[in-house]
Amino acid sequence: MKKIVIRFNAPVILTFALLSLLALLLGNWTGGTATTQFFSVYRSSLADPLTYVRFFGHVLGHTGYEHYMGNMLLLLLVGPGLEEKYGSGTMVWMIALTALVTGLVHFIFFPHSALLGASGVVFMMIVLSSFTAARRGEIPVTLILVVIFYLGGEIMDGLFKQDNVSQIAHIVGGLCGLVFGFTVRRGRR
Repeated sequence: MKKIVIRFNAPVILTFALLSLLALLLGNWTGGTATTQFFSVYRSSLADPLTYVRFFGHVLGHTGYEHYMGNMLLLLLVGPGLEEKYGSGTMVWMIALTALVTGLVHFIFFPHSALLGASGVVFMMIVLSSFTAARRGEIPVTLILVVIFYLGGEIMDGLFKQDNVSQIAHIVGGLCGLVFGFTVRRGRR
């Protein structure tokens, strides 16, 4: 009988999910103070060193268990295949750049609200995953459909819905995925 081994197959994705869970638990334990201080991006003084931490840390923060689970289920479905294809180091950079760009866009253009959650990173991965079978000089039909359905839907929601969902983070994350898909060389298969 063959021995079954459990493998930590996507270290960046799994670590991201675990860090997000720790941020959620820490936020709950501190009554939201840790979430506000470290895991939300909002307009604050550029002289405050935590402002720069929040540009990246906001992707780890979540408003509650349902918010966390919604993001992590998609992250855990899409992320491991991308990490296998592009490599762990590249995934760290893609996540970090997406966090920074979504954080900066929110900081600059939405001064009266806070942003937290991994949905910008998740949207980046959803769009990037549609590039998995792309060859040079081709645009996959899956990419076109993802852009129409996901990003088009977010644009429509942003224009016509008033809710606590940051469609701009989804759109910016999706655009990051487009840029990465067209520019990042394929890694391992």
